[in-house]
Amino acid sequence: MAEQDEPQTGKPGTPATAPAVPGAGAKTDSAPGPLSAAAASAAAKIEASLIASRAAAAQKAAEAKAVKPAATTGPAPAGAPAKPAQAPAATTTTAPAKADPAPPKPADTAKTAPAPASSAEAGGAKDVPAKPAAQPKAEEPEEVEDIIAKIPVEPHAETTKLDKPAAPAGSDASAAQDKTRAMPRPVAPATPQTASAIAEARSRVFGAYTPVPEPTPAARERRAAREAALEAKPPLARTLQVLLAIAYPFVLLILAIRLVASPVFLWIAYQRPGFPADGFGFTTADRLTYGSYGVDFLNNVADNRYLGELRDPNGNPLFLGTEVQHMADVKLVMSFTYLGGAVLGVIALIALAYLGKRYAGGIRRGLFAGSVATLVLLAGLTTLAILGWESFFTTFHRIFFASGTWTFNYSDTLIRLYPPQFWIDAAIGIAGLVVITALVTLFATWPTAKRREGSRLRQEKRVFGL
Repeated sequence: MAEQDEPQTGKPGTPATAPAVPGAGAKTDSAPGPLSAAAASAAAKIEASLIASRAAAAQKAAEAKAVKPAATTGPAPAGAPAKPAQAPAATTTTAPAKADPAPPKPADTAKTAPAPASSAEAGGAKDVPAKPAAQPKAEEPEEVEDIIAKIPVEPHAETTKLDKPAAPAGSDASAAQDKTRAMPRPVAPATPQTASAIAEARSRVFGAYTPVPEPTPAARERRAAREAALEAKPPLARTLQVLLAIAYPFVLLILAIRLVASPVFLWIAYQRPGFPADGFGFTTADRLTYGSYGVDFLNNVADNRYLGELRDPNGNPLFLGTEVQHMADVKLVMSFTYLGGAVLGVIALIALAYLGKRYAGGIRRGLFAGSVATLVLLAGLTTLAILGWESFFTTFHRIFFASGTWTFNYSDTLIRLYPPQFWIDAAIGIAGLVVITALVTLFATWPTAKRREGSRLRQEKRVFGL
């Protein structure tokens, strides 16, 4: 008898063993955590597709292994004695297996080649060996990506009927074809299958589970609204930012004037080396005593008697009536200045509070612009004062006081207590305080890349409610 060839199944070099029953003992790396409705439906479809594919592959492999095609019987060698029980030396061919009621496909039917004629019949011709039967090919299981690609978007019926595999010749085809396997499929919920749901289900079935959030239309609208709010420039915030930039120079200037109009600065001015002495007999102590009365009068709520009733050591009035009236006029100007500074200060505080709460970076931008405006304004006033101090001082008094009410003799008490050098020192002190504060503010609010990025992040957190 000729040696029989066993049909191969699966891949070359791999023994044809039936794979394990799908679904029995199969494990999936699923991370804990609930799935969304769409992801649960997709996961069920993936698992059902895997079970169906593996079942079909296992069935075909088992049937291919069970069927072994009959080998072709070759002629006996020449000169060999014929055994009594042996068939005549005629060539026999194996008849094909009995056809099933439903004829199998040509590709899956095992064929046997007819044997060559014997030496007696063919006139001593050499024997021709029989060709091995065609081997049925077992289909390999589908890849995971192919299974995922075949997942339907809409839910299907509860069961799916598998196609009957073709049985090769010589096998128990009648029993194989009578079996109709119906793989039950889970009832898919009526939820739409989206890309994120498929990805979530695939991660749950095959491992590395990471839930993918699916934004709803309302969530997308809210996101778009937040993005618009992040990029938008609120009108009120922009207005308050401009007001803060305008108010800052005046508030800073008024605060510097208030610091100079104090007994402390008066003492510094009188103690400064090179300050001119009084030519009519006032000592430094007399100047500090009488000069402090004048400074206090500008900052308190007393009437003109506060200065009009002062007497020198000889009992004479310290200030003349014109001097007291001029100090009253200065006090009125100072009162309006303080009132304007208070109003601007309230506006600045409101702007600071609103911008700090609603518009990240608005305070920094407003103070930066205000410090730049302060330096520019002060540079202009300083230039005018340096070019002509007398003209600058006269123009200032003409703006705020009536003509003839602010000129006095060198022998009058106001000139002896507050000589021209005192006003120059006062202007320098005010300018110095304003410049130092404005420069510190300028460098503290300079729009560097880090500060701009920090403002953007704070505004993003505020808009998105983080």
